[in-house]
Amino acid sequence: MKYDVNLELENRVEEYSFGEVAKQANGSAWLKSGNTVILAAVVIDETEIVKDDFLPLTVQYIEKSYASGKIPGGFFKRETKPSDFETLTSRIVDRSLRPLFPKGFGYPTQITIFVFSVDSEADLQVLALNAASAALYVSDIDINTSVSAVRAAKVDGELVLNPTLSQLNNSTLDLYLSGTKDDLLMIEMRSFGSQEMQMENNYVLDPMIDPTLSIQSIATHVSNAMPEEELIKVLEKAEALLFDSNAKYEEVFSAYKKDVLKLEYKAHIINEEMVSYVRDNHLDGIKNAMNNMAKSERSTALRQLRKKIILEKTEWEEIELKDALEKVKKEQVRSQILHERIRADGRALNEIRPITISTNVLPSAHSSCLFTRGGTQALVILTIGGPKDAQMFENLTDESTQNENFMVHYNFPGFSVGEASPVMGTKRRELGHGNLAKRALEPIVDLDGQTVRLVSEVLESNGSSSMATVCGGYMALRAADIDTNDTVAGIAMGMVSEDGKYAILSDIMGLEDHDGDMDFKVTGSKDGITAMQMDIKLGGISLAVLQEALYQAKEGRAHIIDIMLEAEKEIEFNDGVLPSVDLFHIDPSFIGEIIGQAGKTIREIIEKFEVAIDIDKKVGKVKVTGKNKTGVAGAREHIENIINAPKQAKIEYKVGDKCKGVVKKIVDFGAFIGLPDGTDGLLHISKISNERVEKVSDVVSEGDEIEVEILEFKGNKISLGRA
Repeated sequence: MKYDVNLELENRVEEYSFGEVAKQANGSAWLKSGNTVILAAVVIDETEIVKDDFLPLTVQYIEKSYASGKIPGGFFKRETKPSDFETLTSRIVDRSLRPLFPKGFGYPTQITIFVFSVDSEADLQVLALNAASAALYVSDIDINTSVSAVRAAKVDGELVLNPTLSQLNNSTLDLYLSGTKDDLLMIEMRSFGSQEMQMENNYVLDPMIDPTLSIQSIATHVSNAMPEEELIKVLEKAEALLFDSNAKYEEVFSAYKKDVLKLEYKAHIINEEMVSYVRDNHLDGIKNAMNNMAKSERSTALRQLRKKIILEKTEWEEIELKDALEKVKKEQVRSQILHERIRADGRALNEIRPITISTNVLPSAHSSCLFTRGGTQALVILTIGGPKDAQMFENLTDESTQNENFMVHYNFPGFSVGEASPVMGTKRRELGHGNLAKRALEPIVDLDGQTVRLVSEVLESNGSSSMATVCGGYMALRAADIDTNDTVAGIAMGMVSEDGKYAILSDIMGLEDHDGDMDFKVTGSKDGITAMQMDIKLGGISLAVLQEALYQAKEGRAHIIDIMLEAEKEIEFNDGVLPSVDLFHIDPSFIGEIIGQAGKTIREIIEKFEVAIDIDKKVGKVKVTGKNKTGVAGAREHIENIINAPKQAKIEYKVGDKCKGVVKKIVDFGAFIGLPDGTDGLLHISKISNERVEKVSDVVSEGDEIEVEILEFKGNKISLGRA
């Protein structure tokens, strides 16, 4: 392969080839970085133009198993439906490139990204965007701006830009930025906090998993949110690298750009006569419709106003009038916010909508929370499982299969926004929102070997149902009595900016998301941020404005968290169905007695109380898990009775000593005899009588008391003879 461009970037070298492969596409780029090879191809359909006010762009990021020398698992030995990682990566690329297309571009466009070869240390999400942007830049579409990505990590307290996957796995931060040489367009961020890994020998016994004793490693994960001021410093450095990288891309890619196609862009012309008439005669009607909080109510009011105007102006087309009304409504929404500092529903710019929280509203679920904020409502349900319930997955860069023990699934049925649409499979948006909520909550959860699934059913949506999922998800965790190391809430921020003026909005509703310039979701505690997602609609945002938005979001989160903490006091657990976990410590010297010979004692406890028991051999930590509190409490009491049972003083036996013992167990080769101090000794079949014995049971029975003599010591074993 002949490479046209070789770029040395921060911690990475990228080589590009243009025009060697995929020559019939409108644009293509072959990218090699290390051992990773990615092809991105862009194709547009020039025969059709979509008239709706929508860019018909589709992005597909596709990984090939052969790229890492693997054959697909399962019955079908070829790639099937996209993995979550592929879908989320497609979404990241789409959100980053969509703002580049010219206004009025209505041609269906497909961007396909293939991963042909992979390096185990490659950041595929960064490389996928860079390859797709390069293909778009050199294509014959009239796009002359490069978009690229930078990832930032924090390893051992030091900032690392464009880290390897090994560095990212040991990082306390995962920050993904995309943008041009002038503007920051998108941010994805999550904070892992501090990570401490302890590897210890544990006895693990769970009859549902493994009926035998085994040794397992335990990892302790401690997490904290990232303070806003620290995040701003990281953003400054990452943004500088992002801007510099795009300047390099544009400089070297320009020589390979194709001649631009002459395309006719769809004209979306609004009838200014109608706009003026609506402004002059029906502005009050627009304001009344605008100030209805619910989307369905607002749509009904605008439709009724439209019918009224058509009766006044019978020669007008209703579809044109709809566009005129929409324009005046948008102007009024933005003007009222910028100049009067009042929002459509009467709130101040930093005011949060009313919140109500009800926990454990579903009696048969392990836990649940109905979280309502204004016109947005999410029912979040939690289910607790064991290690076998984890979701198995394998990324292209993984050496083996991994288990996902914490899952957040987000569902958005049509009725939540008043639409008559069927419930279908999981869409990209649903997957993305669920992933954001997972990243928000995961750093604060101590699963301790359990598997937890959170499902958010959005019942009503008027702005930021994903943040309602975060808040409801936290409350569902607490309603299941699952330990968390902090309280986390989510809030959606917005912004309106015109003519040098701007206003930052807390807890935006759907109207402000639609007519505003920014959708900025921030989750975290009162001290900092656990996850963040930002999309800019106006072409970029300064770090000064971003910093102001972050601190206003922190203020809003604190308000929401205070309400959540009050609701937490009212939680009543679903004791009848909620699996119970009890953690306590014992003296490690008693572990042998709890386990018993060949695990007999601990098996009896498990069967009697229907529990699973995990014992940390090193520190004496005991974890008892069961379907209800009664069984768990009974198992703990039984273990404590073993520990607290009075012990006989140890007798120092000598060879030749004689004493009385009890036959405890008969085996083919002899009998085990319990001595007075609780020690066991073996009376071999050859020593059981002066005469030859064929069967031990012919001479003694279990429970018999007999006189024995100490013959010898072999390590910790005692050999006995008949006295």
